[in-house]
Amino acid sequence: MAGHNKWSKVKRQKAVTDSRKGKVFSRLSREITIAAKSGGGDPEANARLRTLLLKAREANMPVDNVDRAIKKGTGELPGVSYEDVTYEAYGPSGVAFIVKVTTDNKNRAAADLRSVFTKHGGNLAGSGAVMFQFLHAGQFLIAKDTVAEDRLLEVALEAGADDVITTDEGYDVRCNIHAFDTVLQALETAGIKTENAEVAYIPTTTVPVDARTTETLAALHDLLDGLDDVQQVFSNEETSE
Repeated sequence: MAGHNKWSKVKRQKAVTDSRKGKVFSRLSREITIAAKSGGGDPEANARLRTLLLKAREANMPVDNVDRAIKKGTGELPGVSYEDVTYEAYGPSGVAFIVKVTTDNKNRAAADLRSVFTKHGGNLAGSGAVMFQFLHAGQFLIAKDTVAEDRLLEVALEAGADDVITTDEGYDVRCNIHAFDTVLQALETAGIKTENAEVAYIPTTTVPVDARTTETLAALHDLLDGLDDVQQVFSNEETSE
């Protein structure tokens, strides 16, 4: 199921070119601002903020940018008022999409998404149209060489994780969204490094697609990733290698 393989997507995101780092920093700044606004500016007491700070460090985001984003969230600096919005959509061949957006203008964000999907044989859908095809859960990707499976099982399950899936590429730890902070804290305390940690929409059913549709979907994903307001894109296509 190469098409929606989470490990592949994470590796692709980490290989971001210098020309796109400005956009990565902008997205992280928005997320950090919202996290600080909702949970405070202390990463020790705000797991979501702590996770974002790790991502910012991995992306080599300047410390000044991070501090400024936090202060905008806590009100120490003036800033734009952002809000999180979730959109559902269909792509070509009926592939289901969930797009997480952080925006200061919902009308603009919806118009941009509608334009991109329409140009690639898809459309925005109503609330609940595709959500049933995904599991909304906390997800942690962990490389195999960082921890023994028995140790990971012990730490994760005791912290409230529902499952630890072992694949060729590593471990996929999943938990209820309400247990995300607790599991993240437990992994950090145990010194277990995550390659990616997020509340995700994980496909429970997939749509097989041919080579031509795969190319169209790749172009669609690239355009969505290029939109300033878009933070995360989840889809359920299944492509061959």
